[in-house]
Amino acid sequence: MNEEQRLAGQVPLAKEKDYSQYFQSVYTPPSLKEAKKRGKEEIFYHVDFAIDEQYRGMGVGRKFYIRTFGCQMNEHDTEVIAGILVGLGYESTNDVKDADVVLLNTCAIRENAENKVFGELGHYKSLKIDRPDMLIGVCGCMSQEESVVNKILKTYDQVDMVFGTHNIHRLPSILNEAYLSKEMVVEVWSKEGDIIENLPRVRKGSIKGWVNIMYGCDKFCTYCIVPYTRGKERSRRPEDIIQEVRQLAAAGYQEITLLGQNVNAYGKDFEDGEYRLGDLMDELRKIDIPRIRFTTSHPRDFDDQLIEVLAKGGNLVDHIHLPVQSGSTEILKIMSRKYSRESFLELVSKIKRAIPNVTLTTDIIVGFPNETEEQFEETISLYKEVGFDMAFTYIYSPREGTPAARMQDNVSMEVKKDRLQRLNTVVNGLSAEALKPYKGKVVNVLVEGESKRNKEVLSGYTEKSKLVNFRAPACVIGKIVQVRITDAKSWSLDGEYIGILEEEKVMS
Repeated sequence: MNEEQRLAGQVPLAKEKDYSQYFQSVYTPPSLKEAKKRGKEEIFYHVDFAIDEQYRGMGVGRKFYIRTFGCQMNEHDTEVIAGILVGLGYESTNDVKDADVVLLNTCAIRENAENKVFGELGHYKSLKIDRPDMLIGVCGCMSQEESVVNKILKTYDQVDMVFGTHNIHRLPSILNEAYLSKEMVVEVWSKEGDIIENLPRVRKGSIKGWVNIMYGCDKFCTYCIVPYTRGKERSRRPEDIIQEVRQLAAAGYQEITLLGQNVNAYGKDFEDGEYRLGDLMDELRKIDIPRIRFTTSHPRDFDDQLIEVLAKGGNLVDHIHLPVQSGSTEILKIMSRKYSRESFLELVSKIKRAIPNVTLTTDIIVGFPNETEEQFEETISLYKEVGFDMAFTYIYSPREGTPAARMQDNVSMEVKKDRLQRLNTVVNGLSAEALKPYKGKVVNVLVEGESKRNKEVLSGYTEKSKLVNFRAPACVIGKIVQVRITDAKSWSLDGEYIGILEEEKVMS
């Protein structure tokens, strides 16, 4: 297949690849060993998706309910799942008791997230007794874990179907089999998924949009399950991404977030030329959409070209989420992050030199196996030295099948909780300090809707992801407005509405 054929859509989905060799009609557990065999499976790029005629109308008169756990990628997957279900004729409902199909789109990043899913499944047992025709399914990252699928097979007979992250596009077939079969339908591929364009979506809202630019991760940090659940790094073609962003701009979206498990590794898998995230963002900044951001980046792949492009500003926001995980070179080495404390600080210096007003946020894990008090203090000192505005902080959670889960851990839970509390004290303090200079300033706020705490108050975010609450007419929802800040709190700002944004530069 040449590039002209691909762009012209001349290669039909069904004929380009025979999926039967990967279909697991009899369940075979996903193999973590197989997941590490990078580059030994060819990834196919499908130019179009269409629901088979035999499945159309399957959902007419039926409703679906999806509960999503986890990251933005899971939210994006839910939009696709909902799009397929609507295409089958189903209607969405917010009441699980009213649903004919219930799906849990799951996260495997931490044990607590998995426990929530199992708890939810337990609650659904009574629903299944009352409505035996209801289909209950588990999808997402947990479905890619051998231990999870075995547990569901053994314990949760109320579940009708389990499918993974690589075969969402096969949902019509999976549903059809679930309706016809008396057994649990399990379709989980250890082989990474192909890239399939033009999947239908039901986007959540019309103000902010997710745009997935790549899938998977090749980093294999010792604590992380994502490379096993999401597969190898594989990038969408830039022309397809640019077209999607243009469509969102034409539809009136005010902000898009480029998504990837390791988003700034974008393009490294291309064999037909050098094209990286910096090149993509340099093209996207020319599109008439007010804000463009990306998540989540890896310090190891944050190159000079990307920094240079981000420094051009415009609709490329000056907020960067840059997970460091630890401030100790020794712990970073055991985590297999492939950078040191010193190289991370040098990267931060490069970014700050190029983008003086940049806002940096991060992720941090405390209580990694055998983390010493001195190593934890290095994390505290790095956080202060960088001057992060905010951090997502976590106690280390072992994930079965990862190297870290086999490490001996001599850090007690009591110590881990104490370190998390001490770290959060620093994080909260610096967050409050970062917000103080906003008092009296005018900021641009993308209004997302009513405040969760007070329906008479509207809320939205600045370019730097600062939450702002203010009173204004509901007609400004979905617009970028000017707000004068009257009060700075630990995690949010209060302000007075000025008006719709005019073409003048204000503090972001």
